[in-house]
Amino acid sequence: MTDFTDGVQFDPGFIQHISAFTPNIEYVYNTLGRYKNFAQKKQQFKMFYPKILSLLENYLGFYLGCILWAMCIKKFDNKEILNNICYGGEYTEDETLSEVDFITNYIEQLKKDVKYYTGQNFSIDTASTNILDAYRVFLKENKGFVEAKTTNDIVIPKSFKALSEKDSQEVLKKIEEVIESGRLKDLYPLAEKVL
Repeated sequence: MTDFTDGVQFDPGFIQHISAFTPNIEYVYNTLGRYKNFAQKKQQFKMFYPKILSLLENYLGFYLGCILWAMCIKKFDNKEILNNICYGGEYTEDETLSEVDFITNYIEQLKKDVKYYTGQNFSIDTASTNILDAYRVFLKENKGFVEAKTTNDIVIPKSFKALSEKDSQEVLKKIEEVIESGRLKDLYPLAEKVL
């Protein structure tokens, strides 16, 4: 991954560690919908709840990872971006932002559902909210990466903090670790460096 001679990968290896958010959540609620009895629904929700949290944490880690990766590869002047699956596509803002908007809305729904089914409170920390908001801005400013052919085409939103060379090295090292481990949420501590 650290060999950037021929260009930089669009995805350094994150995608292998995530499963689509929306279909997973739809599956949970379709399953819950099959139960008429509240006690059974409650039991099912309690079983799904750790999986939902894990999925959410993983996705936030993925979003943060994408931002961090872009900030690291942006430092290379005019390097070709390899395997950009978005390049050449047609940009529609609603479609591009649909997943991140779905997750943002779902978090509000999850707060109600956790209270309803478990009697507990669920809240999301400010760092996680910041990651979601930042990723939305990042996607929007880059128009879903449909025009990102080289590193010069990547737009880093002005609201993001610049990474020092030392921080860049630390971020790249951590990205390598999480690609190996699959624990994308391990990137969370790096959020404060850029957001």
